[in-house]
Amino acid sequence: MPFKALWVTETNSGTFERNIVDRYIDDLPQGEMVIRVHYSSLNYKDALSATGNKGITRKFPHTPGIDAAGVVEISRNELFAVGDEVLVTGYDLGMNTCGGFGQYIRVPASWVVKKPGNYSLKECMIIGTAGFTAANAVYKMELMKMQPDAGPIVVTGATGGVGSMAISILSKAGYEVIAVSGKSNALEYVTHLGAARLENRDYVNDLSQKSLLKPQWAGAVDTVGGNTLATLLKGCMPEGCIVSTGLVSSPKLDTTVYPFILNGINLLGVGSAGTPMAVRLIIWEKLATEWNIKDKLSAIAKEVTLEELNTTYIDSILQGKVMGRIVVNLNNL
Repeated sequence: MPFKALWVTETNSGTFERNIVDRYIDDLPQGEMVIRVHYSSLNYKDALSATGNKGITRKFPHTPGIDAAGVVEISRNELFAVGDEVLVTGYDLGMNTCGGFGQYIRVPASWVVKKPGNYSLKECMIIGTAGFTAANAVYKMELMKMQPDAGPIVVTGATGGVGSMAISILSKAGYEVIAVSGKSNALEYVTHLGAARLENRDYVNDLSQKSLLKPQWAGAVDTVGGNTLATLLKGCMPEGCIVSTGLVSSPKLDTTVYPFILNGINLLGVGSAGTPMAVRLIIWEKLATEWNIKDKLSAIAKEVTLEELNTTYIDSILQGKVMGRIVVNLNNL
């Protein structure tokens, strides 16, 4: 029986085309688990893959989608039974392994997490890689003994997927959050998620060439990179933690060692795709319990069809026009 999938192909002229096509389970790569995908979500990395970025996906044709949540249909692993509700985020899914923008995936069992009982499949995809990345950032900060009484935490790219989730999780954990966004209409949104206040991008864009600034924040979750990340390091309170999760502005970092050797700043990185399963399970458990943000998820998400994803939202996220999370419904296509 065929299933629907977004299929990205490379033409003879080197351009890329996207179409929704019929595929078959036998076409999928080898793996122990066949999962019927009910929901996926759109990440910036998915949009890059869908437009032919070979730094993300080496070979085409291909189905993007680094997130998937659904039901096990075939299992060759004793830890999972047919009918189990599960999710996959990261690893190679959607990069070089056909991903969640198709109604079926076949993956190794070592990539699969059982759905936390208090979230629906859709809610797991509102969280998805973006929420997992944000939670991983907070987890790493707290491993370095960060606590809410240390001071405010800055979240850049505050209306994006990672930023929205970071605000919600940090607020739930008791932190004062300073949201930073270039969107002038973001105040009501970030306040609803739990931010104490909103600042524009200039707040974390120091052009003075100083090596250090007056300390203003205890830490940050940064999705932007470039001079924003450099500014966050320079203006951080002693022993603070700055977590780098993205490069929306630039992958380059021009700074000095002074924030590290004089103020003891910790620069932490999050590479969510390769997070070990043992840590992955800890983070999902935290999201299901002490960092449960179920009450915020409806405000963060917009649900779309696979067709709407293809015609509108892949391009929109590349243009910086998406607020929050885009969840893709793959039922009843």
